[in-house]
Amino acid sequence: MDAPASTVFLFKGFCLDRRGGGLFRVDERGGFVPVAIRSRALDVLGVLVERHGRLVSKDDIIAAVWPETVVEESNLTVQISALRRVLDRGRSEVSCIQTVVGRGYRFVARVTRRDAHRDPSTATIPTSVARPSLSIVVLPFTNLSNDPEQEYFADGITDDLTTDLSRVHGSFVIACSTAFTYKGKRTDVKQIGRELGVRYVLEGSVRRTGELVRVNAQLIDTESGAHLWADRFEADRANLAKGDGEITARLARILGREIVEAAARRIDRESIVDPDARDLVIRGRAWHDRPTSALMRQERQHAFERALAIDPYSVDAKIGLASVLVQNCLDGFTSSLDEARAEQQARTEQLLLDALEIDPNRAETREVIGRLRRFQNRLTESRIELETAIALDPGFVRAIFQLGITLVYLGLPEATIDLFEKDTRLSPRDPNIWYRHHWLGTSYLLLGQVDRAIELLRQARASNPRLSYVHLHLASALALAGDLDEAKAALAEGVKLKPEVNSLAGLRRWRIWGNPQYWALCEQTLHAGLRRAGMPDE
Repeated sequence: MDAPASTVFLFKGFCLDRRGGGLFRVDERGGFVPVAIRSRALDVLGVLVERHGRLVSKDDIIAAVWPETVVEESNLTVQISALRRVLDRGRSEVSCIQTVVGRGYRFVARVTRRDAHRDPSTATIPTSVARPSLSIVVLPFTNLSNDPEQEYFADGITDDLTTDLSRVHGSFVIACSTAFTYKGKRTDVKQIGRELGVRYVLEGSVRRTGELVRVNAQLIDTESGAHLWADRFEADRANLAKGDGEITARLARILGREIVEAAARRIDRESIVDPDARDLVIRGRAWHDRPTSALMRQERQHAFERALAIDPYSVDAKIGLASVLVQNCLDGFTSSLDEARAEQQARTEQLLLDALEIDPNRAETREVIGRLRRFQNRLTESRIELETAIALDPGFVRAIFQLGITLVYLGLPEATIDLFEKDTRLSPRDPNIWYRHHWLGTSYLLLGQVDRAIELLRQARASNPRLSYVHLHLASALALAGDLDEAKAALAEGVKLKPEVNSLAGLRRWRIWGNPQYWALCEQTLHAGLRRAGMPDE
């Protein structure tokens, strides 16, 4: 028989709170520190802990966690592995979760069960500490149409968004099993915030209008009740399955950015004097989602450096700092190429090795390694690392986009068009949309489709005119199209921003990446256009 919703389980320095769907680590002072864990893994843990000491078959776990859904057994294996990484870290004895080969799993750690309503020491676990900065519950989306098909659609969006948001490291996402207890009820977001210990609530609705299904979503601050963000999406009713995937992907991507930005603003208001490492990591992530500039890179690096000074073992801070350093090298935000290759490259390697040692299955680590290998012109290795990141997290949009860039340098621009176009479509309001426009435009330029390249590169320049290579690529495309006056002006602006790149030889010294197939394409397109615009070879 399942435990009542008020039951709290204590075991091996952890606390599982069945009310809020949360896992907490008990610190040395007896306080409760939220543990970031994905909702499916949390559901699996709940099943095992409630039946601790007993063998629970794989079929029983799957039926409880994925009701009325056909899933592969490998999904369960992935969740068990994730739980062991969290629960067994730093333990010398056997795992909390015992595998019974061919049959199932048994939770073998000693468990103490308490009723939060009767035990004052556990009655307010989610609110006995500050609410995690990136804490959220996705409430069941409301079906406003008398159509059962939309009901499944609405529930699917709720479930998928919960899963996708739990992939944001450092986030605290309430499990679907808890969120669905609010379905069909009148809700007060402030009360939900207190009950579940979350800072944000996402709520939404689904309504059929003719042949379109319209989805509305709102992100709400549980302390003030203020709406922080709202948007509307539409899907063709005849193709709801595809529409579900695209809407969920867009929502997850936007929300991941919005909750980080909202958390950063809150930290700035509340923790200006003495932010902790987690707060600083959130600040660093928020700077990443702001328009690219030298100042943005400096602020982001400073935040991650401070986080590491406070917590030298923070994987998030190591990955964040490594990401800044390698992107500085790739985008030319270093004082010299020699400095980038020597100091920053060596430091980036060490940060990533440290991150891999602590957690070998972080997709973010593999993605940054993929960019580092591209900077080193080890393009095949870059492709492998980025494909590994995508295998670890199939919805990892940044890794998919970075794979597209590596494919460009492998001389395969035609393979990148779908990747870049989908990425742009999923995030049309991204503050760094210029980056997508630039790479999509560059792919078209290398393919000789100069009109489309000009359109996209002009959009990239309008969004961010501070980067020299955007001007240079646009100059080439314009010259190939015969617009020499504008091409010369764009070339002059590019050289002004990066004076050392005043010749094709300088361009090759600055941007060294590419295989022979890529350089052959450049000679036919990019370099040919720059010559027409007036750039000398030497």
